[in-house]
Amino acid sequence: MFDLIIVGASAAGLSASVYAARRRLNFKIITSDIGGEVATSGEIENWPGIIHTDGLSLANSFKEHAKTNGVVIEDGKWVSEVKKEDNIFLISGKNPDGSVFEEKAKTVLVATGVHPRELNISGEKEFRNKGVSYCTVCDGPLFSGQVVATIGAGNSALESALMMSGIASKVYLISKYPAFKGEDVLINKVKASPNVEIIYEAMTSAILGENFVNSLEYKNKAGETQKIEVKGVFVHIGQIPNSSFVAGVELDEAKQIKVNLRGETNVAGLFVAGDVTNIPYKQIVIAAGQGVTALLSAVDYLNRNH
Repeated sequence: MFDLIIVGASAAGLSASVYAARRRLNFKIITSDIGGEVATSGEIENWPGIIHTDGLSLANSFKEHAKTNGVVIEDGKWVSEVKKEDNIFLISGKNPDGSVFEEKAKTVLVATGVHPRELNISGEKEFRNKGVSYCTVCDGPLFSGQVVATIGAGNSALESALMMSGIASKVYLISKYPAFKGEDVLINKVKASPNVEIIYEAMTSAILGENFVNSLEYKNKAGETQKIEVKGVFVHIGQIPNSSFVAGVELDEAKQIKVNLRGETNVAGLFVAGDVTNIPYKQIVIAAGQGVTALLSAVDYLNRNH
């Protein structure tokens, strides 16, 4: 029986784990990967104390900090259900080899973040990992000197276009909106990049190719179908919360888990932090703070109830 199990190992979960270790809780982290969406981020210049880094480096720093504190991280395990029975939480899922596991804990902290939203258009699934990518940081270097497209209008799309402007020969940045929704500093950098062509008010309709991507189609403002030749397509159109495995928890319309200012949910003893919550502004530094808040709330709960 654990005092606490943390599900997820990115900014929120790993920050919480350091505090849990310092409080000497009997706990561990169960996670499918380490770093989550942080590890797929591009340039990061808003983490306090570090003027410039990248997502993968920051995620590795989080991991090393946790391990220095003796945190046990069980990586590659998929949690399929978290449910409460008789005041105890049952956490079940699959190990990397496909076998089933079940753990018991007095409290649970869910910090599972989000996953990329798909376009749901022709060719998207067919060419996934054959030119279609949802992680520019992971796959961008594979397209050195080639023509690529990034689809999206927020910070992640702008960061993708900026990264690829230094790798690809040409970058099309396709937005369905008449203006971007990201930070001004990123917008200005993209507009100043000589090899980035911005296409506004365009709906991507199909991704085409043979063995690999060779072009995409979009409909312009007038509804006319246009075609551009590209070797890579990076999709950055938003994220979907990883919340479906948590039983009995209250969700909002976007499937985010509802929490109060303490990271508490409607299920006593179940705490949630990071991008999977309904807390606004999805930022790494905010997720880290939420993780600590939720952890300290879990400590208070344990002190009062166990």
